[in-house]
Parts: sequence; structure tokens; C-alpha cells
Amino acid sequence: MKKRLLMYLVPLLSTLLFVVLQLKDPLIIREHLESKTYDLRLRLRNLIKEQPPVKDIVIVAIDDKSLNEIGRWPWGRDVMADLTNKISDAGPKVIGIDVMFTERESLERDNKLAEAIKKAGNVVLATAFDVPHTGKALAPPEDVPDFLWDSAFMEVRSQKGIKWKDFAVKAEKVMPALTEISTVVAALGHVYTLPDMDGSQRWDILSIFYGEDCYPQFALQIARIALGIPMKDMVLYGGSGIGLGNAFIPTDLYGRAVINYRGKEGSFPYISASDVIKDRVPSDVLKDKLILVGASALATYDQKVTPFSANMPGVEKNANVVENILLNNFIRKSPGVIELAVIILTGILLGLTLPRLKAVSSASLAVSFIFFYILICCYLLIYHNLWANLLYPVANMFGIFVALTVIRFVHEEKKAREIRQMFSSYVSPKIVKELIDNPDKARLGGERRVVTILFSDIIGFTSLSERRQPEDVVSLLNEYFKEMADIIFKWDGTLDKFIGDEIMALWSAPIEQPNHAELALRCALDMSDRLTKLQEEWRKRGSDVLDVGIGINTGEVLIGNIGAPGKKMDYTVIGDHVNLAARVEKLTRQYSTRILITENTVEYIEPIIKKGLFGHLELRELASAKVKGKEKEVKIFGIINYSHI
Repeated sequence: MKKRLLMYLVPLLSTLLFVVLQLKDPLIIREHLESKTYDLRLRLRNLIKEQPPVKDIVIVAIDDKSLNEIGRWPWGRDVMADLTNKISDAGPKVIGIDVMFTERESLERDNKLAEAIKKAGNVVLATAFDVPHTGKALAPPEDVPDFLWDSAFMEVRSQKGIKWKDFAVKAEKVMPALTEISTVVAALGHVYTLPDMDGSQRWDILSIFYGEDCYPQFALQIARIALGIPMKDMVLYGGSGIGLGNAFIPTDLYGRAVINYRGKEGSFPYISASDVIKDRVPSDVLKDKLILVGASALATYDQKVTPFSANMPGVEKNANVVENILLNNFIRKSPGVIELAVIILTGILLGLTLPRLKAVSSASLAVSFIFFYILICCYLLIYHNLWANLLYPVANMFGIFVALTVIRFVHEEKKAREIRQMFSSYVSPKIVKELIDNPDKARLGGERRVVTILFSDIIGFTSLSERRQPEDVVSLLNEYFKEMADIIFKWDGTLDKFIGDEIMALWSAPIEQPNHAELALRCALDMSDRLTKLQEEWRKRGSDVLDVGIGINTGEVLIGNIGAPGKKMDYTVIGDHVNLAARVEKLTRQYSTRILITENTVEYIEPIIKKGLFGHLELRELASAKVKGKEKEVKIFGIINYSHI
């Protein structure tokens, strides 16, 4: 009863636990464990599904080649002005410069760069915002540059029921480029990033709160200008998404979106900045393109860890975000409804089904459920850009299966231990093993069954015990009992008990044996044969010689654990047929024969004897006997002319 209750209680508790985890979604689990399963699914996607070719996005990289040809980094503002002019002359849709110009170099060179940016008219410049991680409330900034307001969202709409300002990423200060540069750019965009706890950059923050305004991300500004959408038509819907013209880009409460990376670094076309400066790039390569300028040379760039790589330049991360905005194909995070339904449904189904199944069937069902859900999660991500939580539903299904398997194993081990303790002194190791392998065969609660009972008693034991020392009697008995017990086990009998100098054995319990009568008779013949050899050994050493009488009967008895619960219990049989077997054994003295069997047993073995399967063996009817309280007498047969087995 306890086992059954536990088998249903554990799945319930497990399901409740994972429902709570799914609802709370602890950050440490999501960003250390679940995110790893997401990374694997992304990589699987790129193995089985080819990514479409990149359209219109080109990275002009300040790479190792450029440093070798132009000089060490950082380059002078005049070099950056030259690079900007060369790109602008090719006619790109937008130029995103992922380089900070926060410190003055010289008025002349700074103005030269500002003039190049102004002339281009479509430059988006990366701007650094400092976001504290203390969690303390931020005081409003004292002085916000006027030019910064020009790049803020012009329209911010609060969604009913969403206090998005409580969740928005808030900066405490900004580090824009020099004023003469910042005032001539087409737009400024923040480049603040916050990796997950494992260091991987899976999300990008599309809006940041500073002072009383919200500012768009660098890639968002690039995409807006490339699409020709004015600032007034880019609307921030606090806590739910961003309206970009007619498109809507969903975000979470923090203004974040999951980046849909194309792959590892190098997934976008790269052009060396030195090739642009030295006019080695045809103008049509850059014409009408979205150009992102950034460093990729060793030790010069903002290195990002992504699901595909630990070495992606920040400029290529931004290129991925730009493409996601243009295609509106960010990875969407499931709100959790699917996962909750799966956790509850699979928890109920497995909790009700697994306790009723065998081990192999249980494992097959659990593995099928888990495999099917993993396939669904992979399909949703690969073909629908939907990140469904894989960890909690799978962990719940696996946990239920493992827990129930352990409970079943512990219960079966306990049951096997009980069976071994109960029967190891009664039956042969072969029978014990079969009982452990098939515990249902051990019916311990009591039942009626047809068995064959054998009683063996030493003739004249009372006089022997009176004339010999107790130590000698016990030694002789132990020698005799050991030999007889070995023979009973040899013939798969159950050694029920020793009663003084008497042995009681039975067949077809605890395991049913269709040939129980045959086994009992063969055992009796073997015991008789072994006793004859023992008698010869005893005579040779001058010891007392024992002789026995053996009685066998077959019939229906009550079998089970009988005794005082909690104190002394014995697995035994009771009933008239047991009494008859004991009475028949006593008649061996009267008829001077070692083995007597009843007609009940003869009914089972006579066909076998007639076929000659016992060798030279004959039955002779000797008498009739009846049990006290019974009117009908039972015929008794002696065994004569038998040979060695």
C-alpha cells in the first residue's frame, strides 16, 4: 500500500515542483542550463537547415591586414575621415560606425571627421551608456546634451497593466562622441550589452532608459535609416515591443530580444578597411548596402561570446541584430503556456501509467515522451524561431521515470531480500532465484494448493538418545540432516521444518511444480539410497546406525505464512493431507518398509512408472489408513524392487 501511494505521490510532487519552476523561471537555471539546450538547438538548426544568403549587409573591418598597411590602432581621425568619405562616395544606404570618438585628438582632425560624417548624411554612431548593476535607484542626470535628445524615441506608449519603467534597463550616465561629431551624425545608438550569467550574448537590449527619455539600440537606428523610416514613426511600446513603420518588433519587459545569429563569426561578408581606403574595392560592392564599420583585428575589438562562438567581433553581433530587425526574425521566447501544459499533462499521464507497467515498457514510454517533446522543441526553433523551454518538461518526465524506477527497484530489492530471508533455508538456491526473478510466484498471504508432502522420521531415536551422550547424538543428527537436506534441495523441494528427529518437506510450494509427486518420490528414493551408504560408513567407524521411515501423500492444503505476526512466522502447510502424510510415515514400522505412499500420490506417478521412467520400480498395495475425523480410508502402497537413481 505504501509503495502504491508513493508511486502516485512522487509524480504529483515532481509535477508541482516543475510547474512552480516554470512559473518562476529562476535566472540561474535559465541562463546556466536551459540556455545551453537552446545553444544546441541553434547549432542543430544550422546543420539541417541552410541559412539564406546575406542581403545588403557588409562589414568593413579594421582587421590585421588594415593595421599592417595603415598603422597601429587607434587610427587618427583623419584616417577615419578618409575611410568614411570613401564608403560614402560608393553610395551606401547607411553607415554604422561602431567606434567611439569620446576623446579629442586635435581640433583640425576632429573637424575633418565631423565634416566627412556630415557630408555622408547617413552615419549612425555608436554611443556608450553606463548601466550600474547595484540595483539602486538612479538620480536623474543633471545635464543631458541637447544633441542626444534628437536620437531618443519621439513617442513612447505605455501598455495597460505593464509598469515597464520598473523593468527597463536604466543608465546613469552617457559617454557620447565629441559634440562636433555627435551633432552632425544622422543618429546615435546605444551599444550597451548585458551577457547571460554564463557569459554568452543571447539577447540584445533594443532600448535603454536615460534621464526622462528612451534611446534605441545602434543596430535599430541603422535599420531604421536603411528602411527610410523617420524617427517619429519609430514607437516604443513599453514592455512589449517597438513599432518600426508598419512592422512590430516584440521584446520582453526589459526591452530585450533574442538574437537570431546566422552562425559563428564570418557569417557576414567582410571587407578590409585598408582595401576601401586604398580604392581596391569596386564601388558597386558598397552601393545601396548597409555598411557596418568596426574593429576585428586581434586585441582591438569588443569580443562577444555567442551560442556559436567565443570569438565574435561586436560589429558582427550588431550585423546580426540589423538583419533580425530588417527580416523581423528575432527568436521569440515562449511565454510558458506550452511548457506548463506539457508539464501537467505528461506528469499526469506518466504518473498514472508508469506504476502499472513493467520496467522495459515503462522506460520505452518515458523515453518516447521525452524524445517526442525534444523533437517538438527543435522543430519550433528551427522552423518557427520559437524558443520553448526544454529543460523543465524534460526534467519532470525524466525525474518521474527515474524516481519511480528507484522506488520500484528499492521495493523489489526489499521484496527479494524478504524472499531470500524467508526461503533460503527452506528451498534450493535455484528456487530462491526463481522467486526473486518472479516475486509474484511467492504467494505469502495464504492460499489453497495441491502439493506433495514428505515426512521422514528416524526409527528408534528415543532409545538411541537415552543410551548415547547428547553431543554424540547431536553430531550424528547434524550429519544425517545435512545429507538429507542437500537431497531435498537437489530435487527442488521445500524443507519445511525439522521436528526433533523428523524432517518435513513439500513440493509445489512456494513455486508451483506440475511434477511435484514425481519429484517427491525421486527425492525419497535418493534419500533412501544415500542413507544406505551412510549406514555402511557408520558401521565402518563403529558408530550407531540410523534407519528411517518415509511417508508421502498428495492433496490440497492451506499454505502460507502462519504464526504470530511480528513474533514468529513460518512458511508451512496445514490440513488433513499433511496429517495423512505424517500418519503414513509412522506405518513404515508396521510394514517393515522404508518408503510408503498414498493412493493420492500414486494417481500422479503411476503413468510415469508404467512408462519405465523410474527404472525398475514396483508398487504394492499394503493397507488402508484414515486420518482422525475422516471416515474414508486411503490406500497405502509400498515401494519394492527399486534400483539406484
